[in-house]
Amino acid sequence: MTQDIPLTWFLYFASASFAIGLMGVLVRRNPIAVLMAIEIMLNAANINLVAFWRYGTPPPGEGPITGVMLAIFVITIAAAEVAVGIGLILLCYRRWHASDVDRYDTMSG
Repeated sequence: MTQDIPLTWFLYFASASFAIGLMGVLVRRNPIAVLMAIEIMLNAANINLVAFWRYGTPPPGEGPITGVMLAIFVITIAAAEVAVGIGLILLCYRRWHASDVDRYDTMSG
């Protein structure tokens, strides 16, 4: 089963996804689009975690599904990041009446 798709294909896909997410964070000005780009980057990390778990051999004494458990942990952290991020975006929009991340450069009104 592990010989169906080579590990390098997963690594290429994850690196391309991470690059697209990084470009989205650096280029976009809409805070919701920036959060979505961060999610793409986190999913690229999850692809690497699961691919290395699937194609690697676990060391002695290590759990059998370590990569999957780490990926679930990253998904949980990403959900919390989105909840806090949306709250901050709504708060900033109420304060500055703009959805441009360049406007959010100061803590005062």
